[in-house]
Amino acid sequence: MDFSGAEWHKSSRSGTGGNDNCVEVAFAGSAVGVRDSKSPDSGTLVFSAVQWAFFLKGFQG
Repeated sequence: MDFSGAEWHKSSRSGTGGNDNCVEVAFAGSAVGVRDSKSPDSGTLVFSAVQWAFFLKGFQG
């Protein structure tokens, strides 16, 4: 999957509480990419939109 033209979004929790562990997320068609914001060229994890929805649902109460 090509994320070269995608707009990456950094986690809203990035940099809070002295935590420098940051991730970025981008959407390309029906794929969702996740990468380390401090090392964006080290690789991208790719998930389907359905997998991403299940992941996010795990954070809801």
